Amino acid sequence: MSRTDWLDDVTEKLIPTSLGLMNVRVGGRTDGPAMVFWPSLMMDGTMWRFQYEHFAPGHRVVLVDSPGHGRSDALRRIIDLKECADALVEILNALGIDRCVLVGNSWGGMLAGVFPAYHPERTAAAIGINCTASLPTTFESVWATGLAAYLAVHARMPRLAARAARSAFAGPTAEAENPAFLEYIDVVLDNDPKSVAWALRSILIGRRDEHRLLTTIPVGIPVLIIAGEEDSQFPVHAVRRMADAIKGSTFRVLPRTGHLAARENPDEVNATIEAFLAARPVA
Repeated sequence: MSRTDWLDDVTEKLIPTSLGLMNVRVGGRTDGPAMVFWPSLMMDGTMWRFQYEHFAPGHRVVLVDSPGHGRSDALRRIIDLKECADALVEILNALGIDRCVLVGNSWGGMLAGVFPAYHPERTAAAIGINCTASLPTTFESVWATGLAAYLAVHARMPRLAARAARSAFAGPTAEAENPAFLEYIDVVLDNDPKSVAWALRSILIGRRDEHRLLTTIPVGIPVLIIAGEEDSQFPVHAVRRMADAIKGSTFRVLPRTGHLAARENPDEVNATIEAFLAARPVA
């Protein structure tokens, strides 16, 4: 199968939201329970290829291009996770989805944490992968501020952005054993650099400590938080702290896995999600 053949059965739609037109890819079983996937910063909805292929036979699957990424409208201002959560509700409304299983990696994982706090009535379950609820570290702030300033002066994504993404996203196991994953990271070059700069300022540098908000998630909503053992961006202890703030949540660590677990190690991610949902019929 080629890089894009898996998209042949997917319908693309531009949906008006408070964050501009957002591109979504919809496929799978039309009468199945809805699973919505929100990607990492610098990625688009195609990062979920292997989740789509796994879950589409039994679910209605929605792959979101986050604001300023992929085919969604450009981003030209600071946004926050509350606005992302509200935009996701607008997407659900446009697609006629009452409740969904929300799955996110990094940016999407942070959103999967706060979404059931803001919109519990729309959440069947939430799964956050490689995510945090903590303030940015000093190193993160310095690194991301420098990268955002560099990207903001470019009209097209510079090659350096792919190198920066590879150093942030690929752990030692991926570097040694997963050339297909390393090649996929170049998808960052398809994005608008100015939009990515605004997203970096918003989601990475400007993020708030959300642990108190996470304590308000109703206990009846199943939440799974997954960490990557080799994630250099959000190390295991930070991801575990996020999980600990959510009453009744499930926490898993994937060995030999870096920051984009869903793309780098899809078999284990899919099996972990599958087992989690199977044990919770409410989801």
